[in-house]
Amino acid sequence: MEDLPIDTRNPAVRDYLALIRLQVLTPLSLLINIATVLICTVMVDPGIGQVSKLYPNPLTPSNAVIAMYATLVYIGQIGYCLLLVFARKKETKQTFLKGVGLALVSSNWVIAFWAIAFVFQSFLLATILLGLLLVLLIYANLVLLIYHHPSSHGLLGERPMDLILIHAPVRLFLVGVLGDTFALVLFITLGYTYSPGEPQHYARYQTPAFVFLLLINLLGLLVIMVRRDVVWCVGATLICISIWVERPKPFIVYITTLLFTIIHPLGLVAAALWHRLKNPSTAPRRGPIALPPDQEGRPQVSRGDARLIG
Repeated sequence: MEDLPIDTRNPAVRDYLALIRLQVLTPLSLLINIATVLICTVMVDPGIGQVSKLYPNPLTPSNAVIAMYATLVYIGQIGYCLLLVFARKKETKQTFLKGVGLALVSSNWVIAFWAIAFVFQSFLLATILLGLLLVLLIYANLVLLIYHHPSSHGLLGERPMDLILIHAPVRLFLVGVLGDTFALVLFITLGYTYSPGEPQHYARYQTPAFVFLLLINLLGLLVIMVRRDVVWCVGATLICISIWVERPKPFIVYITTLLFTIIHPLGLVAAALWHRLKNPSTAPRRGPIALPPDQEGRPQVSRGDARLIG
């Protein structure tokens, strides 16, 4: 270390080197993620979507909707990588270093290994990998929420790019895995599936599927209403759509996901209106200008009265 031309004991130097490391590792991990998932979806037979169809269960989503959802996550991560290179604000750089760190890099690698395990139908390994992925994403989102959330001034805060290109992709990633992928693979691992040639048995295992959907969507609704979280609302709604669009489905699963497709946006609107009514000071003021209180509580004397007194 003493032979290096820079002092690595300096915190600013360490942060600079850590940022350079993220600028290299994050795009690389994203490229590996995208390439592996594409290969395992298009070039491998059976691919990810086909394996999912081989083991249908009440949580099997529509491949088309899930592909659209994954595209949103990838677009968000591309924006994340660009902001990682071009960010100039100290607070934004600290969000990358202390908020997300290597959690997103590790998550992209885990997804790549998961795709390989899933197409080889090693479902136990795939479930373990998704469990690890959930830990990484929950940790990153909690740190972002607690320590690195931009100020709430205005609609998008003081640093809107942080919300759009850092918080949104990481949160959308979490919602997708938590909302369906983990439970889907867990159901396959536990044998909660039916033969694709026996659609008359589609109502099997509807109770555990209903319990999972109810709990996870109630949790999502709580987050949406308490935080007025647009990203979670969009992600949870798309996941619900992906489940009820894929047919056949048990009636309880179909109606639950259909209802939450409507409830999530309504909950967001209701929470926003309630916040607006509860905090009228945040709304633009109109009407007569309020006069300041009389100085020291003494009554004001008009000019006419002053002349009479004089």
